[in-house]
Amino acid sequence: MSNSDYPAQRSSGQLSLPFLRDEHSLRSSLKNMLGKDIGLTLTDNRTSMLSIKKGQGQPVLRIHRIFLEADESVIQAVADYIRNRKSALPVIQAFIRRHGSSLKSRTVRRAPLRTEGICHCLATLFANINAEYFQGEISASITWGRRVSGRRVRRVTLGSYCRDSRTIRINPLLDRKTVPRFFLEFIIYHEMLHAALGTVVTNGRRSIHFSEFRQREKQFAAYEQSVRWEKEHLVR
Repeated sequence: MSNSDYPAQRSSGQLSLPFLRDEHSLRSSLKNMLGKDIGLTLTDNRTSMLSIKKGQGQPVLRIHRIFLEADESVIQAVADYIRNRKSALPVIQAFIRRHGSSLKSRTVRRAPLRTEGICHCLATLFANINAEYFQGEISASITWGRRVSGRRVRRVTLGSYCRDSRTIRINPLLDRKTVPRFFLEFIIYHEMLHAALGTVVTNGRRSIHFSEFRQREKQFAAYEQSVRWEKEHLVR
């Protein structure tokens, strides 16, 4: 199959405009092209923008959300890539090249980052975790969040990841001598997993804490220790 089977533009007189999809419509298009359903995970990972994991069950496609703007010819190439057709790669690579500069320019106005704390430096912890668990591939930013009134640390505010600004925020109440370093590292690792794994869409429903996420979460060296410390010290 030649590269011309995936035209970058339609025939003269027709415009190849980006089709703005959502997770459900992308998965539906791929299902129709493949004749079978697949698992779909949207990510913000610029290092690996497209990968397919095949096992005994349905294949799981991990794909950068920029492909939500791809036209039918690119989506067809993705479907053929899932079928192991290497001839699809040039069209996919061309699409990534065309959108690479726009990815870099899509900046969201961010508040100033604050990584230095009284007891902990987020930048140092982030860099160490990135190297140990993610091969340095996580490009998200990290900062302490805003301080809020209250004396107790609540589980719902320990950390968050904003997909649009690609920013991890850590509750500044964790910047205390009474909070062990391993637990703060676990919270950072948890939010970095969100940046790395993105969102899974199953039967039209979005999930952020899916099975692969939970499996990867348990790979953190101090996972059991962190879960136990949280149960013993933090108010739910």
